[in-house]
Amino acid sequence: MSNCFQAAPAALPPLKTVWVSAVALVDADGRVLLAQRPQGKNLAGLWEFPGGKIEEGETPEQTLVRELKEELGIDTSTSCLAPLTFASHRYDDFHLLMTLFVCRVWQGHVTAKEGQCLVWVGMHDFGKYPMPPADVPLVPALRELL
Repeated sequence: MSNCFQAAPAALPPLKTVWVSAVALVDADGRVLLAQRPQGKNLAGLWEFPGGKIEEGETPEQTLVRELKEELGIDTSTSCLAPLTFASHRYDDFHLLMTLFVCRVWQGHVTAKEGQCLVWVGMHDFGKYPMPPADVPLVPALRELL
């Protein structure tokens, strides 16, 4: 009888875990909002789902309400933020754990409050927008939903 567990490879050194909450804002035409990471930031120029780091004492939903108000000028405090999936990705200097929510209704008009480039993208066009490695595995779950 064989054992289905195999010896683990040599462990990688532990890294700080960064918890992030992101959202796929879906408009009436089924397009999803992507934001371009600004120059001067890590992974500048890549396209990502809006959101941000979860602060001490915040839930992922509270993070999105705060971040979307700060970054996009919209209010999702009474919206349905439906959890869809998550990503776990090891970067060189930290490990990222990112939850992805879906939101179809919000108050206000999406505006680039921090000067970032924004684009509404149909699922068939996602391949035209290079994304950070942690965001890429989220796309198939979103594609299946939409």
